[in-house]
Amino acid sequence: MEEKIISIEKLVKRFPVGKTEFVALNNLSASFVRGEFAGLVGPSGSGKTTLLNIIGSLDTPSEGEVHVLDKSISLLSHKQSAKLRNRHIGFIFQTYNLLPVYTVYENVEFALLLQKLSGPERKKAVMDALEWVGLTDKIKSKPSMLSGGECQRVAIARSMVKRPEIVLADEPTANLDSKNSHHILQTMKKLNRELKTTFIFATHDEKVMQYLDRIISLEDGKVVKDELIKNSKNQ
Repeated sequence: MEEKIISIEKLVKRFPVGKTEFVALNNLSASFVRGEFAGLVGPSGSGKTTLLNIIGSLDTPSEGEVHVLDKSISLLSHKQSAKLRNRHIGFIFQTYNLLPVYTVYENVEFALLLQKLSGPERKKAVMDALEWVGLTDKIKSKPSMLSGGECQRVAIARSMVKRPEIVLADEPTANLDSKNSHHILQTMKKLNRELKTTFIFATHDEKVMQYLDRIISLEDGKVVKDELIKNSKNQ
């Protein structure tokens, strides 16, 4: 039986707007099992990023229940949320968010500094992650010396270096050309297969959708379609 690692029940998220409220997520329910390669798709304002942020414990529900790796997001303290993210969840953003004064090696190692690993353990984890994305020859380079595609590959290595159970990717190909987008997606698909990492994307990029095993369509904060996909790029 497949292991359910994310469970969302009747989730509502409201944001205050002046004297009124904006309902970003409206009674949304969904679940994810280990090893999925899934995407949240829909127009801007449909709730994709808000849902990712709640799954990643960067935000909390207004109503409803969200359980991630058997932990209720609503009940976590700030310290517990940080521990969940640090140990179990990786994030990939469209803007890379690399630290410009640090080398590629240091940017990837940064994700491990809050964990109680020895220097040799950190080095092995960093080099493994950089090997996954094909950047072992760039370890001493600064982000300014890299292409956009290489920067995003560093961001993937940083998110994967701790071998998280879940990776949340918000429009990860938005700033990349077609060739680099496919390279990035092939890399993530390979890591998904080999490490059984669950990837969840927020996207409206057709290139990303070609690789997804499952597409969850959102509209006005609700799930309007949830479909499993079978195509050649998923094999």
